[in-house]
Amino acid sequence: MNLNDPGVPPLAFVQMLESHALDPDVVARLRDVMAREGTDEATLIRRDIQAPLRWLREVYPDLDVDHATLLGFAFAGQAQLTSFGPLSVPLVSAGSVAEIVELLTYLPLITAAINPQFHPNADGLTVGLSGHTGDPALDCLAVTYTGSALLRLMDMLVGPAPTVALHVGWPAPVAPASYQEDPALAGRVFFEAPMSYLHVPADTLDEVCRFSDPLAYRLAVAELKRTLDQRRGATSFSEKVRQLLEKDPGQRSSQWVADELSVSTSTLKRRLSEEGTTFRQLRQSCLRESAMLLLLTRSMSASQIATELGYGDLTNFSHAFKRWTGRSPSEFRLSRH
Repeated sequence: MNLNDPGVPPLAFVQMLESHALDPDVVARLRDVMAREGTDEATLIRRDIQAPLRWLREVYPDLDVDHATLLGFAFAGQAQLTSFGPLSVPLVSAGSVAEIVELLTYLPLITAAINPQFHPNADGLTVGLSGHTGDPALDCLAVTYTGSALLRLMDMLVGPAPTVALHVGWPAPVAPASYQEDPALAGRVFFEAPMSYLHVPADTLDEVCRFSDPLAYRLAVAELKRTLDQRRGATSFSEKVRQLLEKDPGQRSSQWVADELSVSTSTLKRRLSEEGTTFRQLRQSCLRESAMLLLLTRSMSASQIATELGYGDLTNFSHAFKRWTGRSPSEFRLSRH
């Protein structure tokens, strides 16, 4: 069993197995897969191992985006404040919506399936949600689960926050779904967005949580930061490169990244090749995600974004953006839901 496989927190997975979110035969097949890989529910929880999402691909070989989206909503319906391992204490003790959302920074400690990107602006906070499972349907499941679980947790901790919305970058499922009747999600999930993201308006960020405990929150977050720093020392080489690029993708050259990682550019190229990627691919991915989020937040003009991301002029940026998305920056901005 590969401990680095993108998955879901172990307790959240076990709660889902014991709920009615899955058919009994699916649960039985999942347990067969676990037995084959030498683990079970108790072992996952004891060793704090993510339950790999690839298990779901195995038991649902025909899984498509529609089904994955519905599964994401169903799984999120089982989410509890105690479901998320080291994030559970700071969740319960958070003092505001802003502090709840801040905990997305530490998602890598409980799942490798989602990469959040934060873009604050005068209107509030936009958090891009990108799936990193390598499987489009499982990416949709991971994004749906993460976003809708967070909406549910906010309702538990703050009360109804209808202005917080989840936007996902694919069409709504064709089949009728119970999430449409769910008060925690109804009117707060929007499909066919230009990309997947969570938006929290500025006035909502300051809303106060019910169980605020400032000292417990500070201590828990300090421990999360220490653990994340230690974990990053053991992450894949390509993930280390991505983390450096995300800080400022427009200004990060391969030489700069190689220097930060204390390797030569040839070693950088070789190590990334061994992991099936290139510096150019990683940089283009970071540029694309940053450009999309900056356009969505409307905090900067397209020309300012072009400069921010290191393009010589708006024309070059527009050509690159259309190559990535099939739309010009202005068309993309107009398509926001």
